[in-house]
Amino acid sequence: MKDQVKVTRALLSVSDKTGLAELAQALARHGVELVSTGGTAKAIREAGLAVKDISEITGFPEMMDGRVKTLHPKVHGGLLAVRDDAAHAAAMAEHEIGAIDLVVVNLYPFAQTVARGADRDEIIENIDIGGPSMVRSAAKNHAFVAIVTDPGDYAELVRALDENDGSTALAFRKYLAAKAFAATASYDSMIAQWFAFADQGQAFPDVLPLTLRRGDTLRYGENPHQQAALYLPAGPHSRGIAQAEQVQGKELSYNNFNDADAALELVGEFRGKGPACVIVKHANPCGVARGGSLLEAYQAALACDSVSAFGGIVALNEPLTREAAEAIAAIFTEVVIAPSADEGAREVFARKKNLRLLLTGELSDPHRAGLMLKSIAGGYLLQSRDNGRVETDALKVVTKRAPTERELADCLFAWTVAKHVKSNAIVYARDGATAGVGAGQMNRLESARIAAWKAKDAAERAGWAEPKTIGSAVASDAFFPFADGLLAAVEAGATAVIQPGGSIRDEEVIAAADMAGLAMVFTGMRHFRH
Repeated sequence: MKDQVKVTRALLSVSDKTGLAELAQALARHGVELVSTGGTAKAIREAGLAVKDISEITGFPEMMDGRVKTLHPKVHGGLLAVRDDAAHAAAMAEHEIGAIDLVVVNLYPFAQTVARGADRDEIIENIDIGGPSMVRSAAKNHAFVAIVTDPGDYAELVRALDENDGSTALAFRKYLAAKAFAATASYDSMIAQWFAFADQGQAFPDVLPLTLRRGDTLRYGENPHQQAALYLPAGPHSRGIAQAEQVQGKELSYNNFNDADAALELVGEFRGKGPACVIVKHANPCGVARGGSLLEAYQAALACDSVSAFGGIVALNEPLTREAAEAIAAIFTEVVIAPSADEGAREVFARKKNLRLLLTGELSDPHRAGLMLKSIAGGYLLQSRDNGRVETDALKVVTKRAPTERELADCLFAWTVAKHVKSNAIVYARDGATAGVGAGQMNRLESARIAAWKAKDAAERAGWAEPKTIGSAVASDAFFPFADGLLAAVEAGATAVIQPGGSIRDEEVIAAADMAGLAMVFTGMRHFRH
């Protein structure tokens, strides 16, 4: 392969005209012949530069509303010819095909067209054909041709030409070719996704083409010996923790992203429902509460498990205030998440240089649709988001005693939190705050016991007369397979239970609840989270 290739002719065809005039001027300065199409040629002429229309090269006019203009041997022959192959050179001479040394192309804005809600015909018209064909031809023949698909590379291209007397180096062309193939792969992926999901309505297409762009390379993964990076969807997507504005603090780690995502997903359940606070540690909520203010909500959430909250993630559903920030800053906190923050809150956190403050803007709808992807050895698991909700009128009272209004409110609060706790999940709640959380145990009985033990420990630290599990509601993310888990909740002081039901021993569990004087409701829906 030849290292340096002199650029004598360039073909430019771009939908995004950003930086086009400046690039064309730089190319003209190096004596490069400019060839272009449609609107791109018009923009170059308006910049006062000479440019040949592609029709002058091909001998055919642009036709069929611009669908056919570059799909021609005079174009692709000039891109694909191996310059030092005698047979290729002879074919070029015989058919009067001129070499093209540089291609500058960016593609029709397909994803943007979809995102703005265009109709189907317009979306189809924004599927680029000639552009990707030229990109692939040029990238394949990078031994002789430079292909630029990103306006962000224009400055580097000009620098390369300036430093190499109008030539490009092989290493640079390899870089551009790799980027070009990634661009066409991403473009085709977005088209395939639109056809599968939006146009055909498929939940799980035969082929799942993912389109991701690297956001940040992280310091390491879950552990220091693991490597990690953050990737972002290239096409339309909902906002989440990856799109949050980081106001201050150290860069986020892999574990920070994972825990912050868990916190944001849970606090989003309280969007528009009055002040609420979520404290997460190792992707599990250790304290959740609602209050008359963010400060009250934070204090109640912290009281649930102040030991686990140390070094945790705090998420709020309303703009962060100074008074709430002062309380949060009183203990070591890794990350604070809020829709926004007032100047007072920012001043408070500015004194904690390592604390990460993330502002999300409006919280996403917790009931939005979406897909979740998980890797396993040898494959991937894909499922829809757990956006299931339980309405009050859908609950089934299965005990002799129905829950009181307060018990029902606590049941629904505990149920909301349990949805975001690793299974087996048990959550006690009273007066709009968690009293104890049992997460990730191998059996439900142990989760119930751990949650009760945490509540007792919290009461001792706070100096309360009794743990807040006394008179609480308890939620179980899946049915109680035996009465023992329920009896552990009774022992902890719970007076109401919310669970999916559906066990072959439901009657046994219901009988135990009636004997203990509990009120119990079935949801008919479970919330496993592994």
